[in-house]
Amino acid sequence: MSEPLVLGIESTCDETAAALVQGNRLLSNVVASSMNEHARYGGVIPEIASRAHAESFVPVVSKALKDVDMDLSQVDAIAVSAGPGLAGCLAVGVSGAKALAWAAKKPLYGINHVIGHIAVTQLQFGPFPQNALALIVSGGHTSLLHVDDLARSVQVVGTTLDDAAGECFDKIARLLGFPYPGGPHIDRHARLGDPHAIAVPQGLTKGRAGAEHPYDFSFSGVKTAVARWVERRQQAGLDIPVDDVCASLADSVATVLSRKAMAACHRFDTDTLIVGGGFSANSQLRGKLEELGDQEGVKVRIPKINLCTDNGAMVAMLGVNLVQAGLPPSAPDFSIDSAMPMDRILM
Repeated sequence: MSEPLVLGIESTCDETAAALVQGNRLLSNVVASSMNEHARYGGVIPEIASRAHAESFVPVVSKALKDVDMDLSQVDAIAVSAGPGLAGCLAVGVSGAKALAWAAKKPLYGINHVIGHIAVTQLQFGPFPQNALALIVSGGHTSLLHVDDLARSVQVVGTTLDDAAGECFDKIARLLGFPYPGGPHIDRHARLGDPHAIAVPQGLTKGRAGAEHPYDFSFSGVKTAVARWVERRQQAGLDIPVDDVCASLADSVATVLSRKAMAACHRFDTDTLIVGGGFSANSQLRGKLEELGDQEGVKVRIPKINLCTDNGAMVAMLGVNLVQAGLPPSAPDFSIDSAMPMDRILM
């Protein structure tokens, strides 16, 4: 068949997004964020996010089609994030996508939002090799995946045992007085500081715990160590060297993520590492991955910044993979799964 044209719809958290992808070409990409509405609360409020999705769904999808002068009759399939994510937010997107698919008589694929984060890199780098490793880093997920066939076979190699990398950054950012979301503020200050100024632990890298969890992650202890260091300074009436705190935290997290990812690449004898998720926009992580990739002979595929955060392009791109693989669409009555496991690609 000719390259399939897929409409992708995303609503897992605070972005309502829609995009059109044909083959590995991005035709349109529209995102409406409710982030500013959550900033005053220091995090995403599910009810506010769900209401924003309901208000934005039709305008966003309509604009994605209008931007390329198309309508639903020209689309080969629709893909929508079915999980993981916030249940109310997922319900809005999936309900809307089901209505569109039914009205236009188009096949509908309920896909894994997290797998979409690595699928989207194909828009920039082309198809995956058969044997690849993927590092997913976002506000809620830190995982290493072995990708043998993106449409059929994804194996979990390692995952976070407590806080994800993005959660760790957000909690320290709040302690330092940064507004939500805190990650970009830590990134900016880290560029100005000394990454060796503070001794920040590197979770699950040493001793028995490191040996038992070579590819798993733990950032709770990192968060606690930095928080206690800051609190002791505050109690003593000393200034907080914000740039150095951010640089030391960022270096620790980036080092752990990069070294474990490279170790997993060697275990599976692959020379390609795919990186995805909102935290992959972090400049310290990008730099460390590229540095170690050059040393270890691993090609690191990190997407452009606008493809790191949640968007419809990643959903549509994974949908294209499923259509091209000849997989049947999801059942009409498929459910959302807010805790969808990483090795499940399609509902």
